[in-house]
Amino acid sequence: MTELTVGRATQEPADRSAEVVRRARGRAVGVLVDAYGTGNFLPAAFNRLGVDVIHVQSSAEPISRMQPWDRDAYLDWLVYSPDGSTERVLKEIDPRFVLPGQEPGVLLADRLSEALDVRSNGTTFSAARRDKHKMIETVAAAGLRTARQLLTDDAEEAVAWAEAHAYWPCVAKPLASASTDGVTVCRSADELRAACRAVLGTTTVFNGANTEVLVQSYLEGTEYIVDTVSVDGHAFVCGVWQYEKRLLPNGKPIYNRDILVPSDTLVAQALIAYTRTVLDALRIHHGPAHTELIVTDGGPALVEVGARVNGHLHPAFHDTAIGVNSADLTALAYLRPEEFLARYGDGVYARRQPAVVYNAPTTLSGTVVSVDQALVEEIRERPSVVDLVVKRAPGDPIVPTHDLLTSPLRVFMTHPDPVTLELDYVFVERVRESLFEVRPTAPRAACGLV
Repeated sequence: MTELTVGRATQEPADRSAEVVRRARGRAVGVLVDAYGTGNFLPAAFNRLGVDVIHVQSSAEPISRMQPWDRDAYLDWLVYSPDGSTERVLKEIDPRFVLPGQEPGVLLADRLSEALDVRSNGTTFSAARRDKHKMIETVAAAGLRTARQLLTDDAEEAVAWAEAHAYWPCVAKPLASASTDGVTVCRSADELRAACRAVLGTTTVFNGANTEVLVQSYLEGTEYIVDTVSVDGHAFVCGVWQYEKRLLPNGKPIYNRDILVPSDTLVAQALIAYTRTVLDALRIHHGPAHTELIVTDGGPALVEVGARVNGHLHPAFHDTAIGVNSADLTALAYLRPEEFLARYGDGVYARRQPAVVYNAPTTLSGTVVSVDQALVEEIRERPSVVDLVVKRAPGDPIVPTHDLLTSPLRVFMTHPDPVTLELDYVFVERVRESLFEVRPTAPRAACGLV
């Protein structure tokens, strides 16, 4: 993927504001905040319904570890200023909507949408939609099943808590990150100490400082995704996916496949019912949400929720397998809410055919010298492959996969015949390490894009 340079947007905020107002005058416009990663699919969805989009970047510098937002997809762009000037500019252009493109934009999008009096989830529960500790506390207060948890900046306090309640194994993770960044399953006091040290004093994938670590009781069971898009609290469920994960010897869970679940199964129905209650508890009444849950022996329990589209969103892939995609649904929800409610409100998707998203791991370490393009095309030509994303290019570092960021290849596969789908997965799994020629170097941190 080509990285776009957007940092220059910070140099001339006054000129930028005037240009935004000039270009937006007389147009129907909306605002996306931090549309990194799969947020890049949203501008085209709004454009198809006749609305141009302005991008607002919440931080002075772009988030380097996420796929950049595409400047060419927008009518114009701003870097947020806390002095109130951004709100003044947006009020002048009178946007139809303000929503986050990805996780780091949730808090600012809530604030801006509320200030501009457009459709908004509001700021009252904003923190609970980003801070994982507050999120679980809010959902537990609504009477829903969740993990037990402790928020601390002291590894010894974490160990004492786990020992006192016999919470082995337990999970240590950052308070507000994503993509299994910093998530470790700990089976002993020493492992928990090491996991806390690995989080504290570092930064998240969103460049936020980790000053505390969240420790939770381990939820035993299978993990799932429930994706939704809502209008006025009426959520359409646009996908239930089962996570197939692998646990590394160091206790870190890594994604392998996301497997589409038929919506009429008992497990999907239980997950959907639980998720609707979670959305109500967190006041996610408008727009997309990506909810991760584990089905325990006692039923579904929340892992976390993101008030944004799925990180594996691929509209053409989802349209083929599900018949809908959350980018187009989100645009419809904000621009034609009555039509959305009539067609989708409180509804559930029907799986058209089996589908998986494969996040291929690697054991390679070094610098990528070349990518085997002939093999890339061979994968692309497999019957079930809709698309693939090669996340490392010549000159990039590559390290053994330890989270979603360090998976160097993502493949979107769907086919009416499940046997064909499985055979294609087995083929890609077999050849994945042959994609990259690597020059070994000393181990170093990866700069993955999601």
